[in-house]
Formats: sequence, C-alpha cells, structure tokens
Amino acid sequence: MSTTTAVAPLTIHDAEVLVTAAHRAAEAAGVTVSVTVVDAGGHLLAFRRDDQAVLISGETSTRKAYTALQLNAATADLVDLVKPDGPFHSLQTALDRPLLFIAGGLPIHRDGRLIGAIGVGGGAPEQDHGFATAAVERLA
Repeated sequence: MSTTTAVAPLTIHDAEVLVTAAHRAAEAAGVTVSVTVVDAGGHLLAFRRDDQAVLISGETSTRKAYTALQLNAATADLVDLVKPDGPFHSLQTALDRPLLFIAGGLPIHRDGRLIGAIGVGGGAPEQDHGFATAAVERLA
C-alpha cells in the first residue's frame, strides 16, 4: 500500500505575502511594477498594479506567471529557447494565453512540488526577476 504526502497549496495569504514582498523590493529600487500570482491550476490568486505602473505591465506580469507555471521554470532561463530555430520557437499554450519569455516569472514550489507561480512586470527584465526572487524567498 502506497501513501501520498499532501502538500499545502498556495493560499491567498501566501499570494498577498508574495505581492507585498515584490512591491517592497521594487519600491526600494525606485521601480513601479505589476505583480500577478497564480495557483497550481492557473487560477489568479492576487494581482496588483499601481496607478504609476505602465498599463501593459499588468498583462506582462500575468503572462510571465502563466509561462513560469506551464513550463515549471523561471522565465529568465527560457529566453534562449524561443529564439528562431530554438526548441520552443513555436510552442503553443494550453491556456489560450501567449507565453512570455522575459525574465520576471518564477514557479513556486513547496516540498518539491509546483504550487503556483509569480510574475513581475514593469522594470527591466533583470530587475523584475530580482523582485520575483525576493518575493519567493520571503514566502519560504
């Protein structure tokens, strides 16, 4: 008889911690960003776009979160794979949402299992990646 260990899902409280941490990291750097957090099923748990953020940053953060979730990888690690003739160049999405391979999307794991993803958009790609990383580290 086999047993399975349950892994606690990503909660709304977790999502609020992630959003707050990403925004604080961005504010400390003088950058205004949008942040999206989705659970393992791709359901939106939290979203924040400040009035000063560029409008498209909301769509950017959302697409980064979905990309990180679908591929279970940091979007920063996938950039070279989508260049022409790369293995993901024509990759389709099951969520009917175009994937976005720009740094700033991170999968979120708990006990080694994928439980959701965060996407940050609005700063330079390297900044967005750093803000998302700071948020995930805060959750741990």
